[in-house]
Amino acid sequence: MTLDVHVLGTASARPTPERAVSGSLVKGPDGIAVVDCGEGFQTRYALQRRRLKRHSVGETLKPSAVDVLAFTHGHLDHTWGALPWLQSMDLENRQQPLLVIGPTSAEAMDALLNDEPLPEGIPPADLTRQWMAWYELGGDMIQFPIRWVLGDVNADRWMEINPDTGAAALLDGMPQPSGWNNSTLRPVPTEHSVPSCGWMVQQHAMAGKFDRARAEEMQLTTKQRAMVARGENITDVNGETIAASWFRGGERAAVSVLISGDTAATPEAWEASIAPTLLIHEATYLQQQQEKAEEHMHSTATGAVTSAHAVGATYLALTHYSNRIKDASMSVGEAKAAAEGVAVVALNDNDRLVVDDDGGLTHLVWEREGWAPKSIPPNR
Repeated sequence: MTLDVHVLGTASARPTPERAVSGSLVKGPDGIAVVDCGEGFQTRYALQRRRLKRHSVGETLKPSAVDVLAFTHGHLDHTWGALPWLQSMDLENRQQPLLVIGPTSAEAMDALLNDEPLPEGIPPADLTRQWMAWYELGGDMIQFPIRWVLGDVNADRWMEINPDTGAAALLDGMPQPSGWNNSTLRPVPTEHSVPSCGWMVQQHAMAGKFDRARAEEMQLTTKQRAMVARGENITDVNGETIAASWFRGGERAAVSVLISGDTAATPEAWEASIAPTLLIHEATYLQQQQEKAEEHMHSTATGAVTSAHAVGATYLALTHYSNRIKDASMSVGEAKAAAEGVAVVALNDNDRLVVDDDGGLTHLVWEREGWAPKSIPPNR
């Protein structure tokens, strides 16, 4: 099992002729998590699906497999494509439940839980205000089941909103996407000008690989192989027990993908214990614009490296470039100069990042007739 990440937008703030705004998806063993959904997302998603059908036979991105739409924050370049996409899925008679989730402010959360009007200081980019507007624009008329969940991420408080009434109910904890048994969705607090968080999809630790060579050497029957592969001990012709554990290597560590959203470098809550296999981190500015990055609570490419070191990432992928950055080579060049111990790649629209269950990474770059692997520089 792998985590297959499709990056469908690498621009910041507004699209350019070469780059769309934010929107990515992580396909794992349980289903698909979409992280952010900027302008035109459903068109980009549909195009990526067609490309897979044509150039990667057997691989799919069915909308019905999307279990969660997770927002990193409420700026429109990360949210403006959501309501049209939800309405399109409704028109296509979607039946599967969907979790829609994101961060909000403590003040907005308190107001809703106490059935009070939102305070005047809550900005339009707070997801609470946006969702209320979406309900009025038809979000409350969508027929397939949606759980609308907002949280004060720093306090780990979560509420579910009823779109028909606007009433909110406090939850015992953050819900997981329906049917997820092999993976976990986790929020990671970030630092931006509005309530924000990154989202990590973590595949659970897996049993070691089955040792086919040992099974052949011991001349196990097809039935016996199936039994030990399931973890069942068997008995040989002499009545001796053959342990299933003999045919498995050590447990393979959990692998994960963390998508930062917009954030200043090295958020205070980031610790090395989070340890994502892959960190996809915004790199809005180059080093010469450090003051601007700090002013707007964004990151430079070198700031993304600092975040990767702080969070204990193995691989770092750069995205969310300012429109002044025409070629990501400058960003990745600055990052590599500081990236001791972390392998760095620069992303472009429609790239794929495949994390295998042994923690390896394949970077697939979209070309006109399919995806081509691009070499990843080793950790220095």
